[in-house]
Amino acid sequence: MAVPHAPSTAARPRIARLVRPADDAEAFAAAVAALEAGDLVAVPTETVYGLACDATNPDAVARLYAAKGRPAINPLIAHVADANAAAREAVFDDRARLLAEAFWPGPLTLVLPRRSDSAIAPSACAGLTSVALRVPAAPLMQGLSTALGRPVSAPSANRSGRISTTTADAVLDEVGDAVAVVLDAGPCRIGVESTIVGLTDGPARLLRPGGIARAAIEEVLGAPLADPPAGSASAPSAPGLLTSHYAPRAAVRLDAVEIDPGEACLAFGDIVPAGSVHAVAFENLSPAGDLHEAAANLFAALRRLDASGAHTIAVAPIPDTGLGEAIRDRLERAAAPRS
Repeated sequence: MAVPHAPSTAARPRIARLVRPADDAEAFAAAVAALEAGDLVAVPTETVYGLACDATNPDAVARLYAAKGRPAINPLIAHVADANAAAREAVFDDRARLLAEAFWPGPLTLVLPRRSDSAIAPSACAGLTSVALRVPAAPLMQGLSTALGRPVSAPSANRSGRISTTTADAVLDEVGDAVAVVLDAGPCRIGVESTIVGLTDGPARLLRPGGIARAAIEEVLGAPLADPPAGSASAPSAPGLLTSHYAPRAAVRLDAVEIDPGEACLAFGDIVPAGSVHAVAFENLSPAGDLHEAAANLFAALRRLDASGAHTIAVAPIPDTGLGEAIRDRLERAAAPRS
């Protein structure tokens, strides 16, 4: 049965923005009310801050796309409270059940065939016959979906193509004018978005590296993950596949071994480009060389370097093992040519 929604109107009054700690009961109630009214809410997850709306409300989904400036071809992830809720929206095969049991709740998104009676708005799926689903580990996001009684779309709370947000302050800088409620839980624990695995046809595919390493998923499946299909950047089947993404205003130069004049420097452990002492600004993702710490610090460090006014951010070589694959994916897209 279709869920009724408030009628769309450009003159509809908005809730005054409320920025409160995530454990504040009044703020949580206000967030639920905002979602029910078709407004947008910024909510922390274990990965990044999400810009949330009722995934079943086409008007709310349209507002979310507009607030982010997100291309309509780029589908959204629907966050649900548990695997049972996910099974009401998508068709699960044995592989999907194995991965859900192993990694949910957590930073794994599954792209699955969408059920014909799914309540998720087609626009949230970019008109595709598949749907991207996640059961987040963050109790707050689970609580919002449970209280709303419907899936919650929640892409990163930033302008499309820009650096993802891992703090409430960054959310306000990016999309503050579009948000009714911001729930502030401090910095996100993981710091990069969820891993996305496609299970719609053929082999299981790693569509986007993220908070769960490729090797852990392959161990559960007992088989290697295939790469995204050719052309996925121009017609994405999941978020995060656009060639240019996660980008600061400054240019990004990868695998730098020395710093040129006017550049900022992003180092990792003892991998520090020569001449970094003369950089406009300097950040080390993890002085200890820990990839988990580096992932958690990535987006905030890029924001600080971008704020320095440097024309280019020179990035030291980052290992591509474990979470390094997700870090390199974000940096490669940040460095890609921009439209």
